[in-house]
Amino acid sequence: MSIFNGLNLIEGVCLFLFGMTLMGQVLERRAGNGVKMLLGRLTTNRFTGLLTGLGVTAVIQSSSATTVMIVGFVNSGLMTLQQSINVIMGANIGTTVTAWILSLAGIESNNIFVRLLKPSSFTPILALIGIIFYMASKNGKRKDTGMILLSFATLMFGMETMSGAVSGLRNVPDFQQLFLAFTNPILGVLTGAILTAVIQSSSASVGILQALASTGAVAYGAAVPIIMGQNIGTCITAMIASVGTCKNAKRTALVHLCFNVIGAAVWLTMFCIVKAIFTPVILTQSASLMGIAVFHSVFNILCTLLMLPLSGVLEKVVCKIIPDTKKTENPKDHDKRLLGSPVLDLNQCKQVLLDRMDISVEQDKCKSERNTRNVGWNRSPVRYFRYISRQTDFPSTRRRLLWSPLKKLCRNILR
Repeated sequence: MSIFNGLNLIEGVCLFLFGMTLMGQVLERRAGNGVKMLLGRLTTNRFTGLLTGLGVTAVIQSSSATTVMIVGFVNSGLMTLQQSINVIMGANIGTTVTAWILSLAGIESNNIFVRLLKPSSFTPILALIGIIFYMASKNGKRKDTGMILLSFATLMFGMETMSGAVSGLRNVPDFQQLFLAFTNPILGVLTGAILTAVIQSSSASVGILQALASTGAVAYGAAVPIIMGQNIGTCITAMIASVGTCKNAKRTALVHLCFNVIGAAVWLTMFCIVKAIFTPVILTQSASLMGIAVFHSVFNILCTLLMLPLSGVLEKVVCKIIPDTKKTENPKDHDKRLLGSPVLDLNQCKQVLLDRMDISVEQDKCKSERNTRNVGWNRSPVRYFRYISRQTDFPSTRRRLLWSPLKKLCRNILR
């Protein structure tokens, strides 16, 4: 491998990561409030929550983005910890869609219709359509559609560049010996976890593994532990997002970590037992792009089947690790994660106002009996709320916003 192949490899990795990140961001923006409203509402049932997480992640192509949104929803009170567990499990399955798309690059056939399924055949057309939409249209949604197509074309071009740059390594003994070392399950898991934690995307790290597998030097025995480790490494994004949030939001990020660590530990143990007793021949065979996508999907489905019945136990475990304190947490005034969704942002504002009212009621109970008699709810609800708004620390603007709807509500109640 020459220095020019190394430069091509760096170029391919950069373009691949850029395309992956940009496509995820634009897909999330293009989906708009619909995706976030879906996450916020269709999570009341265990299986609907699972399917919601799967569908949203498949659309925005990022389990990390889905998990960060979930942390924000739990932090703002729009979703409970129990609801978030099911959505996280679904997100882990939804993230496997990217690996299936990337596996199309490994299609080899002389049939013209089959070759059309190969990304290198249709991405130039997508790039042409994308640049026309992006440059010729003034409509924001069409511009986003064009950007999605362009970022996908960039992603696939980076994938092709990576595969071409490492293709010469198939005959290098040192490269083959390197991946023989990853047949050690612990080393493979650590490598996958560290790589994914650095780039903060399990989909991208699986794509890089698929590009390396195109050389034929990566055996299934080495690829399997690396994929398990990639699921653990992707938790770093949610852990970072939970910094400075409420206890339930921290527990949500911890659920994501525990789910992946427990799943990887259980199935890695089963993998080692099967490998030691039966020594399957497939583990010594070269991994294909499609094979990696299949195992990535099967592993995440098995983890979900293992942990879904134990979601209640998982909730109790994280509550033990992060216990409640006697001190009541003050409600958050605003969560920046909801800025992109005005509907959910307004719902949170409503919840904050209600929480502040509850605090005000508690403060009012500590006042003298005389003040309570003068401004109590039974005597005059209007005067009661006016008294609360004046006694608490509401700024004048927020007090006016609170007073107008409450005045109307109280008049309707009195009628």
